[in-house]
Amino acid sequence: MCYNTGMILPADGFILLSLVNTKLRDAYSSLEALCDEEDVCKEEIRSRLFALGYEYDENQNAFVRV
Repeated sequence: MCYNTGMILPADGFILLSLVNTKLRDAYSSLEALCDEEDVCKEEIRSRLFALGYEYDENQNAFVRV
């Protein structure tokens, strides 16, 4: 279990999706880099976006619809 101590994650899942994908596109080469730099829990992001039907695709460096 991990805790977010950095960036505050939006409560709305679709706003979270937009925020994370924008940061991945504009500033980070991977989800791992984003989570390390922003000090957020990768598992929380993955599980919340998976609940909306999205998974992280390393090749696209984005969460995509499954």
